[in-house]
Amino acid sequence: MPIYHKLGKLPTKRHTQFEKPDGGLYYEELFGTVGFEGMSSLLYHLHRPTQVKQVGESKDVTPKVAVDRNMKARKLIGFQVPPADDFLESRVPLLVNTDLIFGLAAPRKSLRDYFYKNADSDELLFIHKGSGVLRTMLGNIPFEYGDYLIIPRGMIYQIDFATEDNRLLYLESHHPIYTPKKYRNWFGQLLEHSPYCERDYKLPEQLETYNEKGDFLLKIKKQGYLHELMYGYHPFDVVGYDGYNYPWGFSIHNFEPITGRVHQPPPVHLTFETSAFVVCSFCPRLYDYHPKAVPAPYNHSNIDSDEVLYYVDGDFMSRNDIAQGHITLHPGGIPHGPHPGAMERSLGKTRTDELAVMVDTFRPLMLTEEALKLDDGKYYLSWLSENEAIN
Repeated sequence: MPIYHKLGKLPTKRHTQFEKPDGGLYYEELFGTVGFEGMSSLLYHLHRPTQVKQVGESKDVTPKVAVDRNMKARKLIGFQVPPADDFLESRVPLLVNTDLIFGLAAPRKSLRDYFYKNADSDELLFIHKGSGVLRTMLGNIPFEYGDYLIIPRGMIYQIDFATEDNRLLYLESHHPIYTPKKYRNWFGQLLEHSPYCERDYKLPEQLETYNEKGDFLLKIKKQGYLHELMYGYHPFDVVGYDGYNYPWGFSIHNFEPITGRVHQPPPVHLTFETSAFVVCSFCPRLYDYHPKAVPAPYNHSNIDSDEVLYYVDGDFMSRNDIAQGHITLHPGGIPHGPHPGAMERSLGKTRTDELAVMVDTFRPLMLTEEALKLDDGKYYLSWLSENEAIN
């Protein structure tokens, strides 16, 4: 969970009159989750946040599923996702279930023509290429290569990119995204053995406050549809807020790997979790230091989860023929493990420089039509030796 954070001007007591310098009152809003029991922040607006002037078109953006029952290991060539100017139109959903959407995006232009809100899902953006600033109603977060950005559901935001060469991994989670429970004490503070701590957070700064009347287009995603609403005042009219519900960031380069004498299982790489899936970070680290250690991971069966690996950089030692932007899907129900020769190559090695993001889901993933366009079609054969493949 995030830590208590505040920006801007606040009254001394919540739910009391907060007067503007030139007369009148600021408008208080509880921005909360899980009814009134989840994380929340109290926002103070220049104008009532309820003023919708017009409701426009609604567009179905539900991902088109092509394979709903998958039992084939697959490799998707992620950098084949074509760039697009518009931030939302650049998003290409690839793997989906009732809990999340996993996709890639290559936006060329900053999002400035409208504002965006996902009313269904927390969003996680991983920055593979590019840099810029996430601009939200609760402050701005500069980002760069290797950053995770966590955007709570209901957050109104825009995004600025410094260049046109941008590559993002995105997750839309229908469940709240939290820090791992096993690394928190009962107060919520990250523990000493956690691979990162609150000092590593990228918190919102530079609160933008606009007192502008006009026509401000807001696109809201809800139940698989993108709805267009026109607001009467600029959505970034917050003068101050405090609480626990706000966007925040974390760099994968600040993740401190946990190692051991023998090979450690994937949960040591746990970075974020929900009730339906987890996100892990595979980072440069020392290999196992038992004199007879086998650094390559052992074969294992995914009985209860589908495993997705997004390859960011470096040399992923357990795989053959893997490059930046590749995605591998190992479905639950069949075992997987190192490619032929990977175990032998790992013997005697002391470290790895791999960088990857892993998502393990507890419900099976379906492949979209767009995913099949990126599928190499032969990855499931890659565990066979040359002779076995020929025969």
